[in-house]
Amino acid sequence: MVRKQDGDLLFYRSGRERVERTSALGMVIFLGSWAMMFASLFFAYGLVRARAPMWPPGDLPRLPRLQPGLSTLVLFASSVAMQLGVRAVRDRRERLAAPLLGLTLFLGIGFLALQGHLWTGLFRAGLTPQTGTYASVFWGLTGFHALHVVVGLVALVWLVIGAARRTYTAARFAPLRLWAMYWHFVGAVSIALYLTVFVL
Repeated sequence: MVRKQDGDLLFYRSGRERVERTSALGMVIFLGSWAMMFASLFFAYGLVRARAPMWPPGDLPRLPRLQPGLSTLVLFASSVAMQLGVRAVRDRRERLAAPLLGLTLFLGIGFLALQGHLWTGLFRAGLTPQTGTYASVFWGLTGFHALHVVVGLVALVWLVIGAARRTYTAARFAPLRLWAMYWHFVGAVSIALYLTVFVL
């Protein structure tokens, strides 16, 4: 026979689990919609490139590979740090979560700094959004992705504060897990963006 107190506890746990499952499903749907948005942008990029007589146009500066490759690597490293932070909480090592999430935040800011340096150099070299389809596609893709990184960084500030206060435990870390999904998505898009725009 289940005591009333035990029954209330079971009801609370089952309710919380339902909320967490619903939140995870919501994040999957949200990321799926943004994945379709990025897919449409990549498709438009491929269509424009396939129809262009020369790619890139000869009168515009060529895109570098080393610097955007480095920034992509930095964002990938931040995704690894994020996952390690989630695992630390899940394994009841909460004291490691704040430093790992702080490292994720630092690397994310580093990515934006490298991206800003790349944009500045290309803009000064003559690759502005007004210089044709090639430039507008480049600025659209990289700018849209950077906007998602900024959203993730804002969330990371909140997560770092929560981790420093030991808000997340092995039993309750749904916000951390959901934002980790978002951050991994941003990292995956970064890799696809680098390979599509800068390498191929």
